[in-house]
Amino acid sequence: MSTTTAAATRRLPLAGALRLGRPSDIWFKPACSVVAAIAPPNLALLALGRLDLAMYTMAGSLCALYGHHRPYAARARVLAGVVLGMVAGLALALTAASLTTSGAALVTVGALMAAAQKVLCDATRVGPPGNVILTFISSAALFAPQSLGQVPGHTGLALAAGAWAWLVGMGPGLLRPHGPERRATAHALNAAAAYADTRGTGAGHDRARAVAAAAVQAAWQSLLATGTRTDRTRRALEHLVVRAEVALAAPADADPGSLRGWARHLRGTGRVPRVAGADDELLGVDAERAVPQRPWWRRLGPLTPLAARTVLGCALAGYVSLALGVGRPYWALVTAASLYQANVTLTWSRGVQRVVGNLLGVLVFAAVVPLAQSHPVALVLCCLVLNFATEALIGRNYWLGSVCVTPMALLVTEFARTQDAGRLITERIVDTLVGALVGFATAVVVTNRRAGDRVEHALSAVERAREQAARLLAGPRPAPRALETARRTLSAALADLRATVDAASGEWWQRALPQERVVLAEQSGHRTLAATVRRQEAHSWDGARTTEDVRP
Repeated sequence: MSTTTAAATRRLPLAGALRLGRPSDIWFKPACSVVAAIAPPNLALLALGRLDLAMYTMAGSLCALYGHHRPYAARARVLAGVVLGMVAGLALALTAASLTTSGAALVTVGALMAAAQKVLCDATRVGPPGNVILTFISSAALFAPQSLGQVPGHTGLALAAGAWAWLVGMGPGLLRPHGPERRATAHALNAAAAYADTRGTGAGHDRARAVAAAAVQAAWQSLLATGTRTDRTRRALEHLVVRAEVALAAPADADPGSLRGWARHLRGTGRVPRVAGADDELLGVDAERAVPQRPWWRRLGPLTPLAARTVLGCALAGYVSLALGVGRPYWALVTAASLYQANVTLTWSRGVQRVVGNLLGVLVFAAVVPLAQSHPVALVLCCLVLNFATEALIGRNYWLGSVCVTPMALLVTEFARTQDAGRLITERIVDTLVGALVGFATAVVVTNRRAGDRVEHALSAVERAREQAARLLAGPRPAPRALETARRTLSAALADLRATVDAASGEWWQRALPQERVVLAEQSGHRTLAATVRRQEAHSWDGARTTEDVRP
């Protein structure tokens, strides 16, 4: 059999792209946070009769959407970075708007900024909602009437609102300081239990294993993001994640009921359950913490094709919108920027979701605009409700959230002055179609041939990690630290391989992927993981028995 497979026929999903999923477990956190961050500044501007400045305060307030999956120490850094990035992008956009009125020049600046925002968000792994909010604000600001003298005041408003958003995002930590880590650990335990239900061979076990591996990796990233494990709660959580890892490596030996029971105990603020486990099983974690983290700018290279797609797609979408005489070409630019995902297939799905959501969203706008235009208080309240609804729905599917995002974005234009609703709807529909068509066409034309190379690198990493673990297993009594480090390295390499293959499988115009080699590497890697776990358990049992023998 050949070690590569022929390129599969490309099928672009339609119904699957619109299928609703389960809502996020914490959908209410960003939903409540964004309302709490937007309401005070907007109500203050309403009282002062200066709702025309609301666009600038909303730039800072929308930063409250970020970082909800991160531990609070890491969230503080992420939110601060997002606020500074938002304000810097706004300042640059407003400065450009004050220096030129050329639509083509402003679209070019917007496309370059969109590409920079996309790459920086992906490289730093800032998490949802990613670059789209930053691009929406900076692109809209490019076409806002502006003088150079107004820029400091407007960016100052955004910075003040951003500081308030930072406080809103950090506030829950006073009541539940380990909440994000507990949620990530519970998710890993539940996912590992679902995989253990299959015993590693049942129907859907491959998908369940991939989901469990991703959840375990996310839990470790959450725990390792804090840098240290000086408190007993975090130490207990790490032992629980190790139990999830053990179940992932040896599902036939795991007890799904115990895993789910531990996950249930992590709800609320109660004591974290203590599980039997020696400190040796955390030696690999300590070793991983001791290794300096790879700087984020080292991840910029693989993102070059994505940056090229973004800058070219956004620029072309904006130019086409200008050629059609649309007054707000930044809508087409933002639509194109919102499409670009890890591969062409996912980009197509996002395009379908964006178009469907926006077309339904303009119908919602047509229904609510008479109420919103009736009084400034009604306008503010409509925006708050739509912001909340967006976060409540977008976790189920992007198009469902877009149904609320679209009228909210259209209502923001009403803060400065009352607009012609019919013209807004027409321009939004045209820009949505232009941005989606031009953006997807650009993704098809700008190829990403490096995807296959990354699969080869990931395969090599798995093979090296498996060989290292196998060498240790071949010895009579491998050192616990070395064995645990080898197990964690192999587990992480297998998770990275699966993510890399999934991303590359949806890319077009590349050589066929070595699917057979991938399957063999995953099978042998998981067998080695299972053997490593059993050797560790045997070592722990021998250690416990020795302790009992010497007890007086």
